[in-house]
Amino acid sequence: MTSWVPDLRRHEGPRYMAIAEALASDAASGRLRPGTRLPTHRELADRLGVTVGTVTRGYAEAARRGLVSGEVGRGSFLRGPAPPFVAAPEAGAGELIDLAVNHPPPAAERERQPELARTLDRLSRRRDLGTLLAYPPEGGAPEHRAAGAAWLQRVGLAAGGEQVLVSSGSQHGMTAVFAGVLRPGDLVVTEALTYSGMKSLAGLLHLRLSGLAIDARGLRPDAFEAACRGGNVKALYCIPTLHNPTTRSMPEERRREIATIARAYGVLLVEDDIYSPLLESAPRPLSTYAPELSVYLTGTAKALAPGLRVGFILAPRPLLPRIAAAIRTTTWMAAPLMAEIAAAWIEDGTAERILRSRRREIAARHQLAAALLRGQRLESHPAAYHAWLSLPEPWRSQAFVDAARRRGVAVTPAAAFQVGRSPAPDAVRVCIGAARDREQLEAALRVLASLLEGPSETPGFTAGP
Repeated sequence: MTSWVPDLRRHEGPRYMAIAEALASDAASGRLRPGTRLPTHRELADRLGVTVGTVTRGYAEAARRGLVSGEVGRGSFLRGPAPPFVAAPEAGAGELIDLAVNHPPPAAERERQPELARTLDRLSRRRDLGTLLAYPPEGGAPEHRAAGAAWLQRVGLAAGGEQVLVSSGSQHGMTAVFAGVLRPGDLVVTEALTYSGMKSLAGLLHLRLSGLAIDARGLRPDAFEAACRGGNVKALYCIPTLHNPTTRSMPEERRREIATIARAYGVLLVEDDIYSPLLESAPRPLSTYAPELSVYLTGTAKALAPGLRVGFILAPRPLLPRIAAAIRTTTWMAAPLMAEIAAAWIEDGTAERILRSRRREIAARHQLAAALLRGQRLESHPAAYHAWLSLPEPWRSQAFVDAARRRGVAVTPAAAFQVGRSPAPDAVRVCIGAARDREQLEAALRVLASLLEGPSETPGFTAGP
């Protein structure tokens, strides 16, 4: 393991971004060689005098760029410097089109300005406005928790506000749930391909992760049951609707099977359902089939606006105090002003108008992707911000990512989502919501299409030990 200590003073911006930038520059200069095992999160935090969470976010950003690979229990390894890019004419001179970040269409945030202005104007006339600068009750103000319950009713979850906790976004909600309910060393099972933020969180909390087989309908029940029989599984984390990264949704009968197995073995179900609001008609959440064992996570950032960091957690009543305590320990509270804006939009219909606009734009982008990548093995859904592209032979995932970057387009390799030691599939996630507009998206997709139609490039170093 290297004794690497980056010089963060040479890099501007948040410290976690400075860590990722330092990794990139030290790899490019040869100070770090491909295959080098990096310091653990805690070791690097101690060396830099920053929090473990800052290092975790820095490593996650480096992994998103394809610089770092790793898995829980083995450590993080340097892949090597990201290849320089010379943008193809389609992509625009000197500009990297980043389709590796799973963001809503950026133009939509500009369109939110009038709605936000109206809401802030209305709030400014409240005589009790100052209460939004005070500490709310534990778990969130009653009116914000009630708004969260109303948000959950959209997908068929009937609960009172007293059973809903407010977090600073769904990622923070995940942190509070796993920190409050589990202990270091506990075993959490996930889909074999899962949200990379869960991998980072497991490292931060010292949880053991095990990836389970998936198929075209999502997590395989037989794999889940085998894991439950073979080990002390404490929780299942899964994304049953518009799965990240594959976009697949689990059918109802499979949700029932998963819930039945969880009941038989007493395994906690943690359902990440941030994408369901994007669907005009969403399937019943997995949580409805075993509510006494289920924690349901959702939020407003993906659905309404990335800067609106408000999450809602629905959990069995016995777990609420422990999760609320973890919220208090990590951020003390969700910002009441943000929660008030989210609640206002949910109550006055603004949220529904935003969602309708989101659906129209993202569906148009999927039509563009389907047309330009016709004939390729592309999995997508008209409401998803991303698509899953399985690569033809002889392409390998990291080689394709490197080749695309050289042409000015960033996508994410399958290894960023892989849990366990099994080889990751030769596939990439393409985030069609991230492009500035449809014209930029079309330029990026044409680059990917041209790479797929031509001969593959010789891959360089693509993996750590």
